[in-house]
Amino acid sequence: MIKDSKEMNGLVSSLLQSYEKYPIISSIDSSSRINREVILEILEELRWLVFPGYFEMRHLKSGALSYHVGEILENVQYNLSKQVVRALYHDTERMPRSREEAKERADAIVLEFLSRLPKVREILATDVQAGYEGDPAAFNTDEVILSYPGLYAIFTNRVAHELHLLKVPLIPRMMTEYAHSLTGIDIHPGATIGKYFFIDHGTGVVIGETTRIGDKVKLYQGVTLGALSTRGGQSLRGAKRHPTLEDSVTVYSGASILGGDTVIGTGAVIGSNAFITSSVPPHTRVSIKNPELQFKDRSRKGELGQEGFFNRREVD
Repeated sequence: MIKDSKEMNGLVSSLLQSYEKYPIISSIDSSSRINREVILEILEELRWLVFPGYFEMRHLKSGALSYHVGEILENVQYNLSKQVVRALYHDTERMPRSREEAKERADAIVLEFLSRLPKVREILATDVQAGYEGDPAAFNTDEVILSYPGLYAIFTNRVAHELHLLKVPLIPRMMTEYAHSLTGIDIHPGATIGKYFFIDHGTGVVIGETTRIGDKVKLYQGVTLGALSTRGGQSLRGAKRHPTLEDSVTVYSGASILGGDTVIGTGAVIGSNAFITSSVPPHTRVSIKNPELQFKDRSRKGELGQEGFFNRREVD
């Protein structure tokens, strides 16, 4: 416990010196700080627009739908435009020369983004269908929408990816990292993902920035679509570092597929715990050889007084 004002003043002075010494982790006197809470509110409102009637607090009536949608769109447009203005100042290569330019660019970006929502809904409808058809435990498509963490991560990525394509700094990553914190599924907004995409269970899935995924791809928990190495740091920015999965690929739990030159061909199946760093031809099944299982018999002793061992074949 701090005993007196002199001790408190000393602590304040020490922290102020630290702020000056390490400005990279300070954001003081900044007018471009993005409000994370507002971004998360926008993300939730976008989910209302994409899945109407599922997540709103109030019960929707078809007769009032036009008013409801218009109200949410106006809200999103106003708040997102303000946050995009701030985000644009974090783009060191294309920083606005004036506040007016920033506002003009932000308004145009947000209008274009909102115009893409019907297309985003069209693709998400295929993802919901893929989730239902691909999981015998799914009771209906409502269950997929309301409870599947994979779908929430995919929804967030679909939205964030459009903002990423429109070159909005920071905000897309804030959205996907929020989904990551909720679901354990880490999808970079730069990843390009086709239709009918399904992540089953999902925990521990990682999809890197330059990953390209075709249509009708299914991933299970613990799958990594990553880079072979990131030791080059910022010098690798923009390079194709992550793999390509063509159409109708299935990747089972715990598999790692690494490298920008790695292409998994159409219809290939990658088995659990496989470690892939080179391309796989179409319609190929890849699996690792099962390790030998050794069972210890704790009910009887061997001739030398040791506990006996027997392999799985003997058990069978």
